[in-house]
Amino acid sequence: MIGLSSRLAPLLALAIVAPALASAPAPTGGRFRIDPASHIGFHVGQVGGGGISGTIPAVSGRFSIDRRDLSRSTVEVELRPASVTTGQARIDAFLRSGAVFDAEAHPDITFRSTRVIPTGPKSATIEGVLTARGQSRNETFQATLAEEGADRLAFHVTGDVFRTPYGMGVGTPIYSNVVSFDMQLEGVR
Repeated sequence: MIGLSSRLAPLLALAIVAPALASAPAPTGGRFRIDPASHIGFHVGQVGGGGISGTIPAVSGRFSIDRRDLSRSTVEVELRPASVTTGQARIDAFLRSGAVFDAEAHPDITFRSTRVIPTGPKSATIEGVLTARGQSRNETFQATLAEEGADRLAFHVTGDVFRTPYGMGVGTPIYSNVVSFDMQLEGVR
């Protein structure tokens, strides 16, 4: 009896542990589309405090995560500046105008990664090309994994972009030349 029990013990342990292992989330990798529920927030400071804060709610794109080699991952994001909102109609209209985004002539702002550099177990620096108002420049953002599920990933992404190289320098130096982005990019399969 003792010999039989000692041979059955590993099988019994497996029977108890297997359901827990099956329900544990597997490391998520692969291709994801950016959920329109993602949040693209920005802020431009003003001399003396305050400034302009808002969101660009019309967002789309995709990203691909390579879990074996994170540096082979890619990100593509498209924003529609015509959707910009600050909570103030007059400022929204100004931002959409030819003075800033020129949303009618340039309906998309795009970012395409050129390099993903892991900086920790759940963080990376993302380098890429940002195109706005027909101007393209290399920019860098910091990304941290905020949420992970079998079919969903969310990243907190931050970065600062100088606006004058994109032809959006109106109001400087009273308004900062730096646009600070604070984004929550959610990806779904």
